[in-house]
Amino acid sequence: MSPFRSVTTAALASAVLATTLTGCQFGEEPQDTSPIVIGADLELSGPQAAVGKAYQRALELKVEQLNASGALGDRQVELKVKDNRSDAAESQRNIGDFGNDASVTAVIMGGCNECAVNAVRTINDKQVPTIALAASGAITSSSGQQDSYVFKLAPNAKDSADALTAELTRRGVKEAALLHSDDDYGREGLNALKDEFVKAKIKLAAVRPVKSTDTDVTAPVETLTEEKPDALVLWTPSEQAMLAATAAQKAKFKGALFLDAAAAGELFLGTSARSVEQATLVFTQTMVIDDVIATTPAKAARRQWFRAYTARFGGYNGFSSFAADAVQLIADAELRAGGEPGRVDREGLRDVLETSQMDGLSGPIRMTPDNHSGLMPQALTTLVAQGGRWRLAG
Repeated sequence: MSPFRSVTTAALASAVLATTLTGCQFGEEPQDTSPIVIGADLELSGPQAAVGKAYQRALELKVEQLNASGALGDRQVELKVKDNRSDAAESQRNIGDFGNDASVTAVIMGGCNECAVNAVRTINDKQVPTIALAASGAITSSSGQQDSYVFKLAPNAKDSADALTAELTRRGVKEAALLHSDDDYGREGLNALKDEFVKAKIKLAAVRPVKSTDTDVTAPVETLTEEKPDALVLWTPSEQAMLAATAAQKAKFKGALFLDAAAAGELFLGTSARSVEQATLVFTQTMVIDDVIATTPAKAARRQWFRAYTARFGGYNGFSSFAADAVQLIADAELRAGGEPGRVDREGLRDVLETSQMDGLSGPIRMTPDNHSGLMPQALTTLVAQGGRWRLAG
């Protein structure tokens, strides 16, 4: 090869390389490889640790699935988990820490109603988009919603009361007693049931509240059942509902048991199976998706999630789908929000979140600027306890 040809070839190669580099640097949009960091404030210890740990398992599984799917391009979701110890003050400190962390895109809070309600002001002051998995309507209603950074994914008290009352009416119940948690969501349930019972001409025979920390509910259950109402409605967290069902069985209560969505938990009922046999629960279809024919892509996705969770953890927790949907909502909103690569744009993410719509694992979800509580009433269905687990009611 002549020296001239060698020099020409080398020059041409350099020119091509320069052109290629120039095209990458100036002719194309730079690829965003920054992580989508989600803070998680969960009840990993204390009286609500069981559901908090179920949320953590679900978050970790969903993040793993999402990162492996390639749906985020060159980006990955990262979790930063903090234990609030089932304490509202600790939860508020966690939210403050996440808000001050410039790398955190958004936050997911667990099932503690008091924690979420008390954190609303901090969330809005820090302007960190937050999806709470707790049920209290005060989480979103107290923020005014317009320009708020607070969102909620869990059944609403009114929707649950509507579904319970419809089932009570269908079963011919004329008189019911109520055990409810002495918190925002429990009181919302009491008021919602009162309204629905008046319309349905069902008598609310007796009402007893219980603190969320109570581990013995025998006395209030005995008081509620001694008048022998047609039905006993349990509007409490899962562990208390199971304790109440056992107490009702020991009191030889012969009426029907009805459970609000907050009382859901594990698919398999374990030692509580006998006390809740034939009890009715209002919850989402994902809890029993193995009973459902997957006739739509959304139902197929719910069944796939159910199987993946069950295979990984040996059982299924009904609340897991809310945590997974929260991750999906944040990831989708982040991609839609666009923005400068590598820069966290919380306001842009908030704006997209409040117009989000999807057929989630929990059911249809619709957010609007005027309604930050996204789970639609159609997500709820009726389940029945049979043979030691929850089944889709026939």
